[in-house]
Amino acid sequence: MAITRTEHASGLRVITERMPGVRSVAVGFLALAGSRDEPPPISGSRHLLEHLQYKGKTMRTARDIAEAFDAVGGELNAFTAKEYTCFYGRLRDRDLPLAVDHVTDMLQRSVIRQADFESEKQVILEEINMHEDTPDDLVHDLFTETLWPDHPLGRPILGTRASITGAKRDQVRRFYKRHYTPGNIIVVAAGNLRHEELLEQLGRGMEVGRVRSKAGDRRTRAAGSPPEPSGRSLTKRRDTEQAHICIGTNGLARTDPDRFAFGVVNTALGGGMSSRLFQEIREKRGLAYSTYSYHSQFTEAGLWCAYAGTTPGKAKEVVSLIHGELEEIAEKGLTVDEFDRAKGHMKGGLVLSLEDPSGRMSRLGKSEIAHGEILSVNQMLSRIEAVTMEDAHRAAERVLAQPLTTTVLGPFKKDLT
Repeated sequence: MAITRTEHASGLRVITERMPGVRSVAVGFLALAGSRDEPPPISGSRHLLEHLQYKGKTMRTARDIAEAFDAVGGELNAFTAKEYTCFYGRLRDRDLPLAVDHVTDMLQRSVIRQADFESEKQVILEEINMHEDTPDDLVHDLFTETLWPDHPLGRPILGTRASITGAKRDQVRRFYKRHYTPGNIIVVAAGNLRHEELLEQLGRGMEVGRVRSKAGDRRTRAAGSPPEPSGRSLTKRRDTEQAHICIGTNGLARTDPDRFAFGVVNTALGGGMSSRLFQEIREKRGLAYSTYSYHSQFTEAGLWCAYAGTTPGKAKEVVSLIHGELEEIAEKGLTVDEFDRAKGHMKGGLVLSLEDPSGRMSRLGKSEIAHGEILSVNQMLSRIEAVTMEDAHRAAERVLAQPLTTTVLGPFKKDLT
């Protein structure tokens, strides 16, 4: 593998994958602080801080950043997740120093002016309003909150109107100073680059060699006890044309040895056009346009969910169909044909996702966060291939036999579940 890894005394980790056949580079800076790290009164502050880091810096403004990347045809963006925040860019290989220069400035020298703070709070409130007006997105947040009502992983990344309105600049600034240290940052890059040159560029923009500070250092996240699946149900009234349905429970943690086996199960259930949910709900009965399942993995737990959007009058039937498929797979497992198709789907999807630098950069970051090891493509393909029917059945029982949470969003006057 053309993968190189360096860890500095400060705790900063740098991982690169050289792809000499391309003319671009994708680079990501992952800060190991996400929405789960916020106290409830300042929920959403991590996402608010992400926005603010594009604003005032000691060296340049938000407009300076936009103009610099537009001038070279590159892109720069960011997102906040439950356990980390990522700033990432994609540019021509010759422009990598531009991305490193700008992102290190954002990570270490954001001013967080009071005027910017107040204006960006309004932007976040509008983002919350937009989210509320997108029911097929909103239902997933409602599902997570219902599944884990008393756990930090259950809280919405955006926060609430109350928490954003009440957020104080000093609180957000303290969060920024505590978590944005070299020991909490992973830099990953893939494309036509040289590892040593990236290290030199980082050395000009970050304090990469200083002694690691224990304050706020999140080199590894301790895995506590997983939250219990609540098994609760929720029907939320909303005047929508469709009923949006989520049914699911706890999945598997990022390091669980059964994660590849359950990946096969999830793919067979809702991962493609031949999956059970797609065939039973859409193809055979025409009850939905969109239906699928997904598996999100965190430090101590995972989240598994099946989704369908349907006519309100058919919602009970769809809920019953999903429950029936989950019970059958938990009890009997997959058929041989389903099992073989799902493994092939996973292997093909993995290879196709890694054909460009962005996919490889993302894989490097997620692997480092999850395991501290980077598996080659062939190693990952081998682990998928090693999954047996018995492994898949065991993983299905572990997940799908747990208490299920059902969340429905739609024009209902009474509890549908």
